[in-house]
Amino acid sequence: MFDHVTIRALDRAASEGFYDTVLRPIGIEKEHSGELFAEWGDFSLGQADGEKPVTRNLHVGFVAPSRAHVDEFWRAGTEAGYRDDGAPGLRPQYRDDYYGAFLLDPDGNSAEAVHHGALHHRATIDHLWIRVADVAASKRFYEAVAAHAGFRLGHDSGERAQFVGPAGSFSLVAGEATRELHLAFPAETNDAVDEYHRALTAAGYRDEGAPGERAVYHPGYYGAFVLDPDGNNVELVNHNR
Repeated sequence: MFDHVTIRALDRAASEGFYDTVLRPIGIEKEHSGELFAEWGDFSLGQADGEKPVTRNLHVGFVAPSRAHVDEFWRAGTEAGYRDDGAPGLRPQYRDDYYGAFLLDPDGNSAEAVHHGALHHRATIDHLWIRVADVAASKRFYEAVAAHAGFRLGHDSGERAQFVGPAGSFSLVAGEATRELHLAFPAETNDAVDEYHRALTAAGYRDEGAPGERAVYHPGYYGAFVLDPDGNNVELVNHNR
């Protein structure tokens, strides 16, 4: 579903240590650590600064191959001194075979290892929970994004709206808004990126970067950026070479 999800940390080294410690036991290895980001599959971490503050109030559910892996995620994290946010166990309120465990990263974001029968094991991230100030307004924004990004509205209860894609999901949940999150969705052509930016800005959403190549990431990285109602940065990107 995601091309990538990026958060920013107050202390990148401390947060990188957290994610290394808890993701390795569930088979998610760090693929890159450079000046800009550290990356674990479709999840990445950067340093917060004056222009791009710390990400807060986010929940990320990471794919675990088995319940035993979920247990090991939680054991590794708590033994390393990280904060428990929910011991391993079944959460049937989500689905009958949903088995998860929860920890807090150094900035207070919720990280979960989850195993259930509908996992897409090629992904790193199973789901996000994004807190929003106004569910209806955010739902309208992401419905507009969905027309260009290959996901759809799957569940809407008024206080929670879940969007689903070929692999994974994200939910908009009423509460203190998630801040300084970057979501990037894949596109197949540069024209699709152009149309996304045109349509979203024409609908009145805030431009955060016109369509174009961002060679700082790699040659052929073609993206465009728009802000959601809470100021999070939502991108459509085509890796054309």
